[in-house]
Amino acid sequence: MRLLNQEDEVDESTEVTWEDQQRINTFSKLNQRFQDAEELLKKKRTEKEYLDDVAMELELVDEDEPVLYKIGETFVHIKLQHAQQLLEKEHKTIDAEVAKLQSQVDESENGMKELKVVLYAKFGNAINLETNPA
Repeated sequence: MRLLNQEDEVDESTEVTWEDQQRINTFSKLNQRFQDAEELLKKKRTEKEYLDDVAMELELVDEDEPVLYKIGETFVHIKLQHAQQLLEKEHKTIDAEVAKLQSQVDESENGMKELKVVLYAKFGNAINLETNPA
Protein backbone atom coordinates (compact mmCIF):
# COMPACT_ATOMS: atom_id res chain seq x y z
CA MET A 1 0.00 0.00 0.00
CA ARG A 2 1.35 3.39 -0.95
CA LEU A 3 0.72 6.57 0.96
CA LEU A 4 0.12 9.73 -1.03
CA ASN A 5 2.39 12.71 -0.69
CA GLN A 6 0.83 15.89 0.61
CA GLU A 7 0.66 17.41 -2.88
CA ASP A 8 -0.74 14.17 -4.38
CA GLU A 9 -3.71 14.05 -2.05
CA VAL A 10 -7.07 14.82 -3.55
CA ASP A 11 -8.24 18.31 -2.73
CA GLU A 12 -11.79 17.81 -1.48
CA SER A 13 -12.61 21.48 -2.10
CA THR A 14 -12.30 21.10 -5.89
CA GLU A 15 -15.85 20.99 -7.14
CA VAL A 16 -16.80 19.39 -10.44
CA THR A 17 -18.92 21.89 -12.33
CA TRP A 18 -21.31 21.16 -15.16
CA GLU A 19 -18.73 22.54 -17.63
CA ASP A 20 -16.07 20.25 -16.17
CA GLN A 21 -18.36 17.25 -16.54
CA GLN A 22 -19.03 18.24 -20.16
CA ARG A 23 -15.28 18.43 -20.80
CA ILE A 24 -14.79 15.00 -19.23
CA ASN A 25 -17.62 13.57 -21.37
CA THR A 26 -16.16 15.18 -24.49
CA PHE A 27 -12.76 13.70 -23.66
CA SER A 28 -14.35 10.28 -23.28
CA LYS A 29 -16.10 10.57 -26.67
CA LEU A 30 -12.91 11.75 -28.37
CA ASN A 31 -10.97 8.91 -26.78
CA GLN A 32 -13.48 6.34 -28.06
CA ARG A 33 -13.43 7.86 -31.57
CA PHE A 34 -9.64 7.86 -31.46
CA GLN A 35 -9.48 4.18 -30.53
CA ASP A 36 -12.10 3.17 -33.12
CA ALA A 37 -10.44 5.16 -35.89
CA GLU A 38 -6.99 3.80 -35.03
CA GLU A 39 -8.27 0.22 -35.12
CA LEU A 40 -9.94 0.78 -38.48
CA LEU A 41 -6.86 2.61 -39.77
CA LYS A 42 -4.72 -0.38 -38.89
CA LYS A 43 -7.06 -2.68 -40.84
CA LYS A 44 -7.10 -0.36 -43.87
CA ARG A 45 -3.31 -0.14 -43.89
CA THR A 46 -3.12 -3.94 -43.85
CA GLU A 47 -5.63 -4.06 -46.71
CA LYS A 48 -3.49 -1.54 -48.62
CA GLU A 49 -0.44 -3.76 -48.15
CA TYR A 50 -2.42 -6.69 -49.57
CA LEU A 51 -3.38 -4.60 -52.60
CA ASP A 52 0.28 -3.69 -53.11
CA ASP A 53 1.20 -7.37 -52.98
CA VAL A 54 -1.50 -8.26 -55.51
CA ALA A 55 -0.33 -5.48 -57.84
CA MET A 56 3.21 -6.86 -57.73
CA GLU A 57 1.96 -10.38 -58.42
CA LEU A 58 -0.09 -9.17 -61.39
CA GLU A 59 3.07 -7.78 -62.97
CA LEU A 60 4.37 -11.34 -63.22
CA VAL A 61 1.26 -12.73 -64.93
CA ASP A 62 1.18 -13.41 -68.68
CA GLU A 63 -0.93 -10.76 -70.45
CA ASP A 64 -2.91 -13.31 -72.45
CA GLU A 65 -4.00 -15.29 -69.39
CA PRO A 66 -7.22 -14.36 -67.61
CA VAL A 67 -6.79 -13.74 -63.89
CA LEU A 68 -9.09 -14.47 -60.99
CA TYR A 69 -10.37 -11.27 -59.39
CA LYS A 70 -12.51 -11.11 -56.27
CA ILE A 71 -15.70 -9.12 -56.66
CA GLY A 72 -17.82 -9.24 -53.54
CA GLU A 73 -17.72 -12.83 -52.34
CA THR A 74 -16.93 -14.47 -55.68
CA PHE A 75 -13.92 -14.77 -57.95
CA VAL A 76 -14.33 -14.10 -61.65
CA HIS A 77 -11.99 -14.53 -64.62
CA ILE A 78 -11.13 -11.18 -66.19
CA LYS A 79 -8.42 -9.84 -68.46
CA LEU A 80 -5.20 -8.67 -66.87
CA GLN A 81 -5.62 -5.05 -67.96
CA HIS A 82 -9.12 -4.89 -66.50
CA ALA A 83 -7.89 -6.42 -63.24
CA GLN A 84 -5.12 -3.83 -63.03
CA GLN A 85 -7.62 -1.01 -63.62
CA LEU A 86 -9.92 -2.34 -60.89
CA LEU A 87 -6.97 -2.74 -58.57
CA GLU A 88 -5.85 0.83 -59.22
CA LYS A 89 -9.36 2.08 -58.45
CA GLU A 90 -9.41 0.09 -55.19
CA HIS A 91 -5.99 1.47 -54.33
CA LYS A 92 -7.22 5.05 -54.73
CA THR A 93 -10.28 4.29 -52.60
CA ILE A 94 -8.14 2.79 -49.83
CA ASP A 95 -5.74 5.75 -49.96
CA ALA A 96 -8.66 8.15 -49.52
CA GLU A 97 -10.06 6.11 -46.62
CA VAL A 98 -6.64 5.97 -44.92
CA ALA A 99 -6.23 9.74 -45.28
CA LYS A 100 -9.72 10.36 -43.85
CA LEU A 101 -9.11 8.03 -40.91
CA GLN A 102 -5.70 9.57 -40.22
CA SER A 103 -7.38 12.98 -40.16
CA GLN A 104 -9.96 11.70 -37.64
CA VAL A 105 -7.20 10.24 -35.47
CA ASP A 106 -5.27 13.51 -35.54
CA GLU A 107 -8.36 15.61 -34.75
CA SER A 108 -9.33 13.37 -31.83
CA GLU A 109 -5.79 13.35 -30.49
CA ASN A 110 -5.51 17.15 -30.66
CA GLY A 111 -8.89 17.59 -28.96
CA MET A 112 -7.87 15.20 -26.18
CA LYS A 113 -4.58 17.05 -25.65
CA GLU A 114 -6.41 20.37 -25.27
CA LEU A 115 -8.89 18.90 -22.80
CA LYS A 116 -6.11 17.20 -20.82
CA VAL A 117 -4.41 20.56 -20.29
CA VAL A 118 -7.61 22.16 -18.99
CA LEU A 119 -8.71 19.24 -16.83
CA TYR A 120 -5.29 18.48 -15.34
CA ALA A 121 -4.87 22.19 -14.55
CA LYS A 122 -8.05 22.09 -12.46
CA PHE A 123 -8.00 18.59 -10.99
CA GLY A 124 -4.31 17.66 -10.99
CA ASN A 125 -3.74 14.05 -9.96
CA ALA A 126 -7.36 13.65 -8.88
CA ILE A 127 -8.26 12.76 -12.47
CA ASN A 128 -6.74 10.14 -14.76
CA LEU A 129 -7.03 10.92 -18.45
CA GLU A 130 -4.27 8.63 -19.67
CA THR A 131 -5.35 6.05 -22.21
CA ASN A 132 -4.37 2.48 -21.54
CA PRO A 133 -3.35 0.65 -24.72
CA ALA A 134 -5.19 -2.64 -24.95
